[in-house]
Amino acid sequence: MATGPKPRVVIAGASGFVGQALAPALAEDFQVIGLSRSKREAGGGFAEYRSCDLFSLKEAEAALEGAEYAVYLVHNMMPTTRLTQGSFADLDVVCADNFARAAAAAGVKQIVFLGGLLPKDGQLSEHLQSRREVEETLAAHVVPVTTLRAGLILGGSGSSFQVMARLVQRLPVMVCPRWTDTRTQPIALRDVVALIRGVIGREPSYDQAYDIGAPDVVTYKEMMALTAAALGKRRTFIPTKVLSPGLSRLWVSLVTGAPKALVGPLVQSLRHEMVSERNTLAEELGVERTPTAEAIRLAVAGQDGSVPHAFRGARRDGGPSLVRSVQRMTLPAGWTAKRAAREYLLWLPRFLSLLLRVDLDSVERFSFVLAPLNLPLLVLRWAPERSSRNRQLFYVTGGLLRGPQGKPRFELRQVLGGRTLLTVVHDYEPKLPWLIYVLTQAVFHKWLMHRFAAHLALGRSTPARIPSSARATPS
Repeated sequence: MATGPKPRVVIAGASGFVGQALAPALAEDFQVIGLSRSKREAGGGFAEYRSCDLFSLKEAEAALEGAEYAVYLVHNMMPTTRLTQGSFADLDVVCADNFARAAAAAGVKQIVFLGGLLPKDGQLSEHLQSRREVEETLAAHVVPVTTLRAGLILGGSGSSFQVMARLVQRLPVMVCPRWTDTRTQPIALRDVVALIRGVIGREPSYDQAYDIGAPDVVTYKEMMALTAAALGKRRTFIPTKVLSPGLSRLWVSLVTGAPKALVGPLVQSLRHEMVSERNTLAEELGVERTPTAEAIRLAVAGQDGSVPHAFRGARRDGGPSLVRSVQRMTLPAGWTAKRAAREYLLWLPRFLSLLLRVDLDSVERFSFVLAPLNLPLLVLRWAPERSSRNRQLFYVTGGLLRGPQGKPRFELRQVLGGRTLLTVVHDYEPKLPWLIYVLTQAVFHKWLMHRFAAHLALGRSTPARIPSSARATPS
């Protein structure tokens, strides 16, 4: 590479096993910046860590400042708040959208995304559908995206490999459900690292997607047998048609200690054959692909006895009890998030006419008031400086139901081609005692969002019956 300052590359998902392996491989040619929710010291190939919660667009913008390239390795399969309402797929879309917006604002030249192999039959599990949606979300903004679609990544600290290795270690006799005969094409961690390194800054790879995998195709049962051999274990495999994916999730979680929230989507994905198609990138880059048996041997040798990052979850103890809620709904044709925000402010007091009213203290400040007692439950401030036609942001600034901590905010975000709307509550700390909140306010909010989704599906606008000053708010 040319002499002078090293270009900056930001790795989102830096604490995962791929990010930890990638940083040293990039360090010679790049200034590597890792993103982490908590403060971390530089080292291990990282010139710098930046604290960043990707659920915050503002933090994402700060984290990507000065970057020329970005690598996206994030997957939100484990909750990061005490209560999470919504699917991991919707959480994934929010983070990816923030990252892509921030990359565009920072002038990033390329995003490299590590996604998942897609089945030939087109039938995607929730896990694989989420990977596909993240790919689409990252590509929806102006920064070119290079996608590497991989199956199971064979690395000592990888959560998927650890699930398999623990099964083999702990079960002398292994009952093998039907899905263990599914063909798949895993890939060695070192090959993933080499391919990511190879496409960074490679302009022919911009706006391209590549399948990547080992030179051979195996079944999951064959992988377990290879893992047993690498561990020096003799194992008996007994086929069965009894264990459904649901039952498999329970026994896999029980045996391995992996969280059900992690195991469930993975097991669902195992029913689909995942074999690479456009698998030419390694040859184009001169990367010699590692056979599966060798990749498993390297993964076994690379185990350090630590609990995989994904097994532990990402929620930090000792902080406030925060809530995150993400609800997905369909926008009527031609609508924007801006129009949906205005519709919500008009629809809500009509829908709850005996209980709630909306008071406008100013053009930007709203109060949701319990009408019979004239009590302000929540006070929201519209943030026009942080809002646009496809994203409307409100800060929760007060009210009887707002707790003293957190940075609560409510947003409506338009994603996935424009017809999908996400309503998102971020970092909300309840004022009510936790159990009472979970049984009352949390349930009510989720129900209310479902009712608003049903209202949007009708495609009808609510007539304005609040003061005319409301028309200066999102409209």
